[in-house]
Amino acid sequence: MLAKRVIPCLDVHAGQVTRGVQFGKAEEGELRNVGDPVALALRYNEQGADEMVFFDITASAHGRATMIDVVHSAADQCFMPLTVGGGLRTVEDMHAMLKAGADKVSINSSAIATPELIRAGAEKFGSQCIVVSIDARRVAPDRWEVFSHGGRKATGMEALGWAERAVALGAGEIVLNSIDADGTKAGYDLEITRRISETVGVPVVASGGAGTLDHMADVLVKGKADAVLAASIFHFGEFTVGDVKRHLAARGIPVRLT
Repeated sequence: MLAKRVIPCLDVHAGQVTRGVQFGKAEEGELRNVGDPVALALRYNEQGADEMVFFDITASAHGRATMIDVVHSAADQCFMPLTVGGGLRTVEDMHAMLKAGADKVSINSSAIATPELIRAGAEKFGSQCIVVSIDARRVAPDRWEVFSHGGRKATGMEALGWAERAVALGAGEIVLNSIDADGTKAGYDLEITRRISETVGVPVVASGGAGTLDHMADVLVKGKADAVLAASIFHFGEFTVGDVKRHLAARGIPVRLT
């Protein structure tokens, strides 16, 4: 069985790592400044993180230039793979991040607006470089809908169907973000994670809701995810990556221990 991955996520706003509760809060002044992204990336690299995700939540031309500098510095100093997302709308945007040192690029709203962007990226750089991030909210007892623009705009698309289509177009990985659970520390959405994990033929990264070590173990076992992504519990010192991996190993979940 392949080792499960533990992935810290850094939301970068104007060159600094920030953290909010749930989606769409940047305009409401509810973001907390966490620190320098390169310094945090180095910390998680030393803790044995399997990968690192940077999300540029500024997603402007100025923000992208700042993000390229962040990625370049982190790639120079860290040994773990880096994924970068946020505001990447063209193959040229993807290329800029990969050239700066990212190993993968993550697209979300741009993939919804232009699904062929997934195919174009996969054909140019390989499916292994293309991650499609899906922000999903439960809108009925048995329906999860995809939202775009940081979880603010309903698309009408069903999450499982969109995940299948994204993979068919060439996505090599799905990051599934639960809007309902994000930032609440109440646990991942196990049901939709399991459904997508069982359906698509690529790795699924669970995101949104990590509050305890058992939450992470549960989404890997019951949710059948291939990796866990978290932010707050790492940034605010509640747990280290090593804490997570030792707990997972104690529960019989394969991980790469350093």
